[in-house]
Amino acid sequence: MKDIKTILFALDISDGAEYVFEYAAAMANAFCAQIAVIHVIHRQTDLREYYVPEMSFEETDRQIDEAAVKMTNDFCERHRKDFHDIKGFTEVGVPHEKIVEKAIEINASMIVMGTHGRQGFEHFIFGSTAEGVVKNAPCPVLTIRPQKAE
Repeated sequence: MKDIKTILFALDISDGAEYVFEYAAAMANAFCAQIAVIHVIHRQTDLREYYVPEMSFEETDRQIDEAAVKMTNDFCERHRKDFHDIKGFTEVGVPHEKIVEKAIEINASMIVMGTHGRQGFEHFIFGSTAEGVVKNAPCPVLTIRPQKAE
């Protein structure tokens, strides 16, 4: 089996993120691998051409970006006791593209990510980030379906 040195964990804002991270952590511990965490901000629609005087799209984007960076940093800090060299990245773009780009950039040995299992119309409309990553990743991808809250 190929040596696993760096695991890229795709962090989303779902309740199941910690559950999915347990798999990334277990793999990292088993292989003495580093963990990198990526969170991608996906701006699906650019409404800047529509003027709405009560709100600033630039300010809204800035606040979203700051919150995403803080969330990623907070996540990494919570796990720093187990992985002292954990690294966090926050990117803006299409999630599956940015995850694959980061995997290539850091020479990831494996990607671990959650999948929400969308089907039918919901899958048609929203697509599947996991599917896009699996199809384009330069390394193996472990997808985990988060458990539903009990």
